[in-house]
Amino acid sequence: MRRRVHKRFDMEIRYERARRRNMSSASYGLHKCILVLDGLKPDFNIGKIFRSADAFGVREIHVIGVPAFDPDPAKGSVRWVKYQMHDDFASCYLALKEKEYSIITLEPGSDQVLGKVEFMPKTAFVLGHEEFGLSFDRHQYPDITSLSIPQWGHVQSLNVSIAGAIVVYEYVRQHGRPLSHGLPQKASSVTTRYRKSSHG
Repeated sequence: MRRRVHKRFDMEIRYERARRRNMSSASYGLHKCILVLDGLKPDFNIGKIFRSADAFGVREIHVIGVPAFDPDPAKGSVRWVKYQMHDDFASCYLALKEKEYSIITLEPGSDQVLGKVEFMPKTAFVLGHEEFGLSFDRHQYPDITSLSIPQWGHVQSLNVSIAGAIVVYEYVRQHGRPLSHGLPQKASSVTTRYRKSSHG
């Protein structure tokens, strides 16, 4: 129990440091799409989604019901991606509607399938909690549509950070700006493990 409390306190310190950097360095992404993180667990996927959002030039991220999250999995991306915090989905919904955003939830089994849907330029994608899904009753928001990512396996379940990256890639495929509008592409910093045999 003590270790868990200490781990949480350490995460909050790192989050506060990342938040301060964000306030001084972040700017709106190149593309108009927004990611909405609806009550995700604070210790893993949120940071990974920030990383994808930075890579694909997502305009901003809205985080619902999470007072602090671990910035480490973002590998520094929290510094560059603008984000807003909300106590509940209702306040996030109003903020998006004021900006005239179309809102789409990612849900398995939807009639609409990724790859066969044309997105509006101003689209917000809602990603629900890893175990419990969305925090709100979709019937109270009849203008929100749902979308599923086609899958061919037995489990039919994608990690939420993977799902977010896939849907944003499809958005960028439809509405993406030329690569020349973004930051210069860097060579990979990952080194290969392959070693040439001493025998040539």
